[in-house]
Amino acid sequence: MNRPLAERLRPHSLDEVIGQEHLIGKDKPLRKMAEGGTMRSIILWGPPGVGKTTIAKILANTCHLPFEFLSAIQSGVKDIRAVIDKAKLIGSVVLFIDEIHRFSKSQQDALLGAVEEGIIVLIGATTENPSFEVISPLLSRCQVYILEPLGVEELSLVIKRAIVEDEILSQLEIDIQEQSALFGYSGGDARKLLNLLELVLGSLPSGKKVITDDKVKEIVQNNIVRYDKSGEQHYDIISAFIKSMRGSDPNAALYWMARMLIAGEDPKFIARRILIFASEDVGLANPNGILIAEACFRACEVIGMPECRIILSQAVTYLASSPKSNASYLAIDRAMHLANQTANLSVPLHLRNAPTKLMKDIGYGIEYLYPHDFQGHFVQQEYMPQELIGKKLFEPQPNARENELRKYLSSNWKEKYGY
Repeated sequence: MNRPLAERLRPHSLDEVIGQEHLIGKDKPLRKMAEGGTMRSIILWGPPGVGKTTIAKILANTCHLPFEFLSAIQSGVKDIRAVIDKAKLIGSVVLFIDEIHRFSKSQQDALLGAVEEGIIVLIGATTENPSFEVISPLLSRCQVYILEPLGVEELSLVIKRAIVEDEILSQLEIDIQEQSALFGYSGGDARKLLNLLELVLGSLPSGKKVITDDKVKEIVQNNIVRYDKSGEQHYDIISAFIKSMRGSDPNAALYWMARMLIAGEDPKFIARRILIFASEDVGLANPNGILIAEACFRACEVIGMPECRIILSQAVTYLASSPKSNASYLAIDRAMHLANQTANLSVPLHLRNAPTKLMKDIGYGIEYLYPHDFQGHFVQQEYMPQELIGKKLFEPQPNARENELRKYLSSNWKEKYGY
């Protein structure tokens, strides 16, 4: 049986890896590690299909160390100990743990001693922020490197290499007239792109293989792949989940969440996305939403499956059924954009901290008006730099709660900000 295209094209040296120049380019950290021949424990953080496993194998091979692979989905403490015992016999091994964020605290604890002693050189791969998912003692013993999604030019190069260098595809007559659909469905994931290319080519009639966006869409719709524990559709399903909540459809949101849960998705991953959603998409329209989401996340940490599915369901149905507002999300984006453009503007003297008599004597804080000393706990004064007076960043949206906020702001700032 032929190996999958993605496996046939797996690079064997850093020079063959497409993308991640900030890590494997000339004089970059992972390149230096390979050239120095000395491995140290690292965490590779990035989305699927960007080269985490490939780079790990190349580093181990370049440094002439045995390579052991464990999947956090399928492995436990017993498997970790077996690798450690093997390493003690032969000296040292590189242990690559895919989706290390799915390891429990006790499983990660089992690695600590061996990593600290150098028996195990750990390479952990994760699609989640390791600061949240990897225990601090283990994280402190590893250097974290962030891998980036592949861009259009890099994905084009992946396709070109496949057509030219693959032993099977190079024998075919292939005419790729359009690539947008291939790129869109792959989402920056080289492995998914190659799997899709192989699927499309295999679905076309014999003879000249002509690939167009419409043909790709047709074939994909007829070959929907089930979400599975390997995370092949990890981002597609979570995207559908979030968009269903944003669209105020609790039924669809529950369906997509159930798809993730039965596939073995980490409930904390789902709860974290719910927490973000509560602020990004519900926001000020229902300030209780973030409280519900935070309680859900904490409960998932303490309880776990299967019981935490009920708490997840409560949070999802509540938030999906809530009024929506992205006013805070838009406001902070405007503020950060403005701050980047005006980072050299000075803080007005009356707003500055004045811890010394000299600073007070030259005007720091002297003209500041303390709002609580005034009726209604409000007083007109300027809080923006002189150059930004009247610049409005926050715009309440038309819902019951934000209409109240607009009324309050209008009573104070109508002339300046137009509320």
